[in-house]
Amino acid sequence: MYPDLFSIGPLTIHTYGLFVALGFASAIAVTVWLGKFEGVSSQTTMDIMFLAIVWAIIGSRAFYVLLNPGYYLEHPLDAFKLWQGGLVFSGGMVAAIAALAWYLRRHRMPVLATADLLAPGLALGQGIGRIGCFFAGCCYGRPTDLPCAVVFSHPESLAPLHIPLHPTQLYSALSGLLLFALLLVLRARKSFPGQVFIWFLILHSTSRLLVERFRGDYRGLIPGTEMSVTQLVTLLVLIGSVVGLYVLKSKASKNRPSSSV
Repeated sequence: MYPDLFSIGPLTIHTYGLFVALGFASAIAVTVWLGKFEGVSSQTTMDIMFLAIVWAIIGSRAFYVLLNPGYYLEHPLDAFKLWQGGLVFSGGMVAAIAALAWYLRRHRMPVLATADLLAPGLALGQGIGRIGCFFAGCCYGRPTDLPCAVVFSHPESLAPLHIPLHPTQLYSALSGLLLFALLLVLRARKSFPGQVFIWFLILHSTSRLLVERFRGDYRGLIPGTEMSVTQLVTLLVLIGSVVGLYVLKSKASKNRPSSSV
C-alpha cells in the first residue's frame, strides 16, 4: 500500500494521518448537521466534538503505547508520532466517553440525548479512519488464502510483506460505514434517550470482536489465555452496553404513560 502520499521538501503527507483527519472532519460535519435538527447550536456541537476528539486521540494512543511497552520504553519520543499509525479505538472510546460525561454534567447538558447525537458521526469517523490503517499496514490480519486477501509490498508498511493477509482494516472500515447508516435509521425511530448510542456500542463491539478473530498483529494477551487486551475491553463494553440497554428500556417503559381503557 502507500504509507506516504507525497513529500514536499521536509514535509511528508502520511496517508494514515490524512484519513484519520478526514474521519474526524466527517464526524464533526455530520454531527453539526444532525445537531441543527435538534436545536443544538453549531458552536456547542463543535466544542463537544473537539473535546471528544482530543480525548479519543489521547486514550487510543495511550492504550496502544501500553500494549507495546518494550518498544516505547526504548523509544519514548515515538509515542507522539501519531502519523506512523497506532491508535486503539477501544481506548479512545473509553477516554472520550469519560471526558464527555464530565463535561456534559458540568454544563448541565442532557448526557444521553447528546450521546445519541454523537453516535452516527463517531461510526462514520471510525470507518473512514480505518482506511488509513489499510494504507499504513497497521491493524493487519492473519495469513489467509481467501480471494479477498491483500499483499503488502511497500517497504515502510507496518504489515508483514509479501504474505496474503486478511484485509481486517477494510472489514472494520466497512463495519463503521454500515453502522453509520444503521444509526441514522435508528435515530429517526428511537423511543428513548440513549438508545442510539447504546446500540452504537453494542454493534461496534460485536463487529470488533468478530474482526479481532482475524487480526494478526500483537495487541497484548491476558496472562494464561489467548484473549487479547483489546478483546477483553471490547467484551466488557459489550456486556455493559447490553445491561445499559435493558436498564434504559425498562426506565422508558415505566415512565411511559399507560393508556386508559
